[in-house]
Amino acid sequence: MDTRIEALLEAMKKLEQEVLEEIEKKEAEFYYRVVGRKVRFEAEVKKQHRALMQRVSRYLSEAPLLTILTVPFIWFILIPALFLDLSVTVFQAVCFRVYGIPRVKRRRYIVVDRQSLAYLNLIEKLNCMYCGYVNGLIAYVREIGGRTEQYWCPIKHARRIASMHSRYGKFLEYGDAESYRNRLEEIRRDFRDLEGK
Repeated sequence: MDTRIEALLEAMKKLEQEVLEEIEKKEAEFYYRVVGRKVRFEAEVKKQHRALMQRVSRYLSEAPLLTILTVPFIWFILIPALFLDLSVTVFQAVCFRVYGIPRVKRRRYIVVDRQSLAYLNLIEKLNCMYCGYVNGLIAYVREIGGRTEQYWCPIKHARRIASMHSRYGKFLEYGDAESYRNRLEEIRRDFRDLEGK
């Protein structure tokens, strides 16, 4: 791989790590800590949060009518999302074992934890659960897709793409036929960076 691209990808990883460290600093600022998979707020903070919760009746009365009318369209997406979740989970359980690709850990991508916030009413909690699930699912599917693409077609695109998945940096250059023929099996097996994740 081009050393300049490698350096840029490494810089991106470092920046992502810095962002995660900054997020962790917020734990102290907003008086919570993560214990296992649970988020714990200090008692006084929880009390303040409850005082800021908006009642469902007020929440609904202040919502624009057109927003309320779009709710069925939003929640309908849950049906294909659940099917997609099941499909890609079964796909990787079967195919990744055959291909020798490390499986994607679903729990690292689908994080549903905002329903524990005491300042959210029931509707807001349901909406946050939905968004955490659907956006996490999309990230989970993207990672499965990226690993599958690395195995089957690890070639960069000629045209610019909007964003790269995590495996794209390992791909071969578009038009580099010699590298494709000589390095395809090596690239297909290069998941060392995932060890321990």
